[in-house]
Amino acid sequence: MADAATIDAPETATQPSDASTETDASPEAPARDRDALIPQLARAVRQVEAGVKRGSASRSTRVKLQVVAMLAREERARVRADKALTDAERAEDLKRLDGIAVILAKAASREPTLLPLLGDGAPITDAVRERKREMLEAAGMEPEPEVSSAPAPESTEPAAPQVVPPSVHRVQLANPFLEPDFSHVRRKPERDRLAGFDLLSPLFLSFEVASDGKPACMPLPEPKQRIAPGGKELMHHQSQLVQAARDGHRTFLLADEPGLGKTAQALLAAQAADAFPLLVVAPSVVKINWARETERWVPGRRAAVLQGDGDQLDAFADVVIVNFEVLDRHIGWLERFNFRGMVVDEAHFIKNTRSKRSRHVLQIAGALRERIGNPLLMALTGTPLINDIEDFAAIWRFLGWIDQKEPNARLTDELEGIGLTPMDRAFYPAARKAVIDMGIVRRRKIDVASDIPARRIADIPVELDEASVRSIRSAERVLVERMVARYDAAMSQRSADARDDSRVDDELVRRIARSEVETQEGATGENVFALARRIGRAKAGLAADYAGQLAHSVGKVVFFAKHIDVLDEAEQTLAKAGIKTVSIRGDQSPTQRQKAIDAFTEDDSVQVIVCSLMAAGVGVNLQAAADMVLAELSWTDAEQTQAIDRIHRIGQSMPVTVWRILAAQTIDTRIAELLDAKAGLVGRALDGAVGDEPTTGDLRLDAVSGMLHDAIAARIRQG
Repeated sequence: MADAATIDAPETATQPSDASTETDASPEAPARDRDALIPQLARAVRQVEAGVKRGSASRSTRVKLQVVAMLAREERARVRADKALTDAERAEDLKRLDGIAVILAKAASREPTLLPLLGDGAPITDAVRERKREMLEAAGMEPEPEVSSAPAPESTEPAAPQVVPPSVHRVQLANPFLEPDFSHVRRKPERDRLAGFDLLSPLFLSFEVASDGKPACMPLPEPKQRIAPGGKELMHHQSQLVQAARDGHRTFLLADEPGLGKTAQALLAAQAADAFPLLVVAPSVVKINWARETERWVPGRRAAVLQGDGDQLDAFADVVIVNFEVLDRHIGWLERFNFRGMVVDEAHFIKNTRSKRSRHVLQIAGALRERIGNPLLMALTGTPLINDIEDFAAIWRFLGWIDQKEPNARLTDELEGIGLTPMDRAFYPAARKAVIDMGIVRRRKIDVASDIPARRIADIPVELDEASVRSIRSAERVLVERMVARYDAAMSQRSADARDDSRVDDELVRRIARSEVETQEGATGENVFALARRIGRAKAGLAADYAGQLAHSVGKVVFFAKHIDVLDEAEQTLAKAGIKTVSIRGDQSPTQRQKAIDAFTEDDSVQVIVCSLMAAGVGVNLQAAADMVLAELSWTDAEQTQAIDRIHRIGQSMPVTVWRILAAQTIDTRIAELLDAKAGLVGRALDGAVGDEPTTGDLRLDAVSGMLHDAIAARIRQG
C-alpha cells in the first residue's frame, strides 16, 4: 500500500510507457531495463482489481495481490536509491508506482481479508515465492537466490552487558543435573485443506467480524474447592480458572476486566499446576505488589524482587519478579534458569514485537517451552487490545499458540477440523472459537461481581480564560491550515475527470491525517500532541479546583493527568486551598510509590492523590476513594479504563463516579466523543458486542481526520 510519502498519488495508475533505457541500480549491478517490471505490475494489479470486482478473492488473486505489493515496495526502494536515474526518470517511475499502489489498496478494501496481505509482515508462502519468481523472470530480471528461512533479527542494537546475580550461581551449583522434559513432543503443523492460506490474518479478523454475542471465554470447569492455601475464600470466577490449571490447562490469556483479581488467580494457578519456581515479568511499579500478593495468597512460598544487577536477589525463591526494563541485562540466565512457569503482567506492554521488551519476553518463553515442554504460561491484561486487533499477535506468540508465520500444530488441527477455508464466511466464527478454546479467559464485572457498585462517567465542560482560548484556537488553525494545504496540493494533481470538488475525499483526508500523526509525534510546533498538552495546561487549575470541591463534599478523590506541568499545577492549587495531597509519578522509587498509596488509603487527613496516567494507571488499588477526576484525556479508551479501574474493583462498596473535565469548544470534546465510540474495540473482540463499523482505536488519527474533514466540508458548503 502507498506509504506516507505517497498521499498525493493520482487516483489511477499512469499507463506504462513503451520507451526504455538501460541504467544501473548501482555500480556493481547488471544493466537492466527500467521499464521491465512496472508494466508487469500494472497488468497484474488490473487483474487483481478485476478479480475482486467479480467477487472472486480466489487463492490465485490473493497470491497475485501479495506479490504485486511486495515487488512494488522493492521497486520503489530501488528507484529511490538508483543514482543513475535522472530526477525526471525517478519522478516518473515513482508516480507510476504510486498509481499501482492506489489501485491495489482500493481493490483490497473491497474484501477485508485481503488487507493484511498488503503489509510487509504478511507471511510468505511457497506459492507467493513462485509467483514472484515468475513475474521477475517475465520482466527479464534475475530472481534473487533463496536465502535461509530463519527470521532476520528484528534489531541491530548492541546487546546489553549481561549480569548473573550471585545467588543464581549458587542455585546452579546446587542443581547441576537438571534435565529437560522431553515428554511433550512438539510437532510441526500439517495442512491439507488450508495449504497455501495465510491463517494469521483471518484469525485476527475473526475477533472483529465474528462475534457470537458472548464474552470470549473458554469453557471453564466447576471448581472442586474455593478455599485458597491461606484459608481465604475465592470468588467463583477465580476458582474456575484455578480448577482449569489443576485439570491440566497450561496457557491462559487472562483478560478479566481490571479489578477482578488476576494476580491472585495467576499465583493460585501456579500452585495448582506445581509451576514453581515461577517467573513474573511486570511493570516496575507493581513489583512490590506482586511480592505482597504472593505472601497473601500462597503463604509458604517466597517471593524475590529483582532489582538492578540482582546482587541481593534470592534465586532460591519460589517466585522471581522482574520488570520489563532490566530483562536485557538478565536475559542470559533467565532463559536458562529452571523456571517451570511464567506470568507476564500487563501483557499489552509487549504488543510491539519489535521492541526490546517484547523480544526478550518471547525469547524467555520460547526457551521455557523447549526445556519444560508444557510450562504454565499466563498473559494477564484487562486491556489486551489498545489500537488494533493485531495487538493480540505478541501475546499469542508468548503463549505458543502461533509463531511469526502460522498457528501451532494444535490450533492448525482445530482450523482444519472446521472443514472450511478463509474464503468462506462461516470459517470466521469457528476460527474465533478455536482460538478462545486455546485459553482466552474474559469475565466482566457486571457478570461475575454483582456486588461491585456500578460506575458512571460524568463530563464537566469548563470555560477557559480568554487568553487560553485564543492560544488554543490559533494552534488549531495552524494545524488545520497545514493539512488543508496538503489536501489542495494533492487534489490539484488530479485530472479534471478524477476530481470531485463537491465532496470530501475521505480516503485522501485519512492519508493526510495519518501522515500528520506519524511525522509530528516527536516534533515541535503546532501539532495534535502539542495542542492536547496546551489544553491540559489551560484547564489544570480548573480541574484541581473541582477536585478540591469534591474532597470537601465526598471525601477522598483520585486526580489523574498526563503531563508533569499539569500535575504540578494541580498540587499547587490544592495546597493553596489547604487540601493535603500525595502523588504517584513515574520518577518515584517503588518504596516512595507505596508510601504514597498507603498514606492515601490509611491517613484520613490525605484527601487527594494526584496521579500520572502512565505511572498509576496499572497495578494500583485506590478504592479508598469512589470519586475520580480526569483532568486530561488519554489517547486510548484502554488507558482511560485502566485508570478508572483503580477505584472500580473488587472491594469497592460505594458507587463510583468519574468526572471528566472537558475544555468547551475545543478538540477536547471531540476526543471525549471518540473515546466513548472507541470503547467498542475490546467489547467487539472479547465481550461479544456487535458493531457495524471496524475499530481502528487510534484516537489521534481519528481526531486529526475529523478536523480536516470538517474544514473541507465547511468550505464546500460555503461554495
